Amino acid sequence: MFEGFTEFNIPVEPDVTIHGIQSELSGASSKPALLLLHGFPQTLHIWHRVAPSLTDHFVVIALDLRGYGQSSKPHTDGDTSHQKYAKSTAAHDCIRVMDALGFTGAFALCAHDRGARVAHKLSVDFPARVRKLLLLDIAPTLATFQQAGAAMAQKYWHWFFLIQDAPFPERAMLSNPELFVQKFFGGASYAGAQGSAIFDAQALRIYAAQFSQEDCLHGMCEDYRAAATIDLVEAQRDLDAGRKVKCDVRVLWGNKGIWATNELLDLMKEWRLVVDGDVSGAATDSGHYIPEEAPQDVIRHIKEFLV
Repeated sequence: MFEGFTEFNIPVEPDVTIHGIQSELSGASSKPALLLLHGFPQTLHIWHRVAPSLTDHFVVIALDLRGYGQSSKPHTDGDTSHQKYAKSTAAHDCIRVMDALGFTGAFALCAHDRGARVAHKLSVDFPARVRKLLLLDIAPTLATFQQAGAAMAQKYWHWFFLIQDAPFPERAMLSNPELFVQKFFGGASYAGAQGSAIFDAQALRIYAAQFSQEDCLHGMCEDYRAAATIDLVEAQRDLDAGRKVKCDVRVLWGNKGIWATNELLDLMKEWRLVVDGDVSGAATDSGHYIPEEAPQDVIRHIKEFLV
């Protein structure tokens, strides 16, 4: 799915290795680096319709976040701090990978869903490393939880299911993986304009396989548990200290998705509250899975905004 890309596995902690792909060696090119981060419940394969079209402009790097895909899935062993899956921890993973690949300066960053939450924290914690930031279909985590109501609970039900104490959600999903795969990836809302499925069959098999892997299910749940606990504490601490994203940010959302209206919150207003740089935004003709539903829009915005 990524012809011409090279796979890598880079240790970032004694028990954690991050898997990813790279379009070319850093020493062989003067092109700027672009880091791509995926969301739940997917892997770096969400970029298969986007990444190959960017290699003329960037050295493209895509990662499996810890807990997903072929990256390590450390068990928390009853640790209720959820630090192992905090977005600040995942942000450090990204920096260690980019350093190991030789990209020690600023890079462009494009991220979807959970990866966009990592990207938000990375941009706050390492402002000198992020040149520009493109976020796909998310609102800031703290604002989302603070303003969550009935509509949020109904449409983003999994936020509240996955954060339940281990091992309840893990065992529930493991008991019927096909049901949860259908819940997240099936249904009429995920059909293309001509009625064909938006997910490539190979990519969907990779995503679906995660629901039969106990360690992956645990990692995904811990990602959400961290978002409801330590991530909120760190986000409030950042705001109290005046620590915001310093670079320019563009936000894309699906016009068929949850952020298409201001029903839940004012998306652009909330991003402007946490960003000191310029914030722009645009809708795409898609639902939530923008890189697979509207890849040409993503490619266009990357080439226009992240260059």
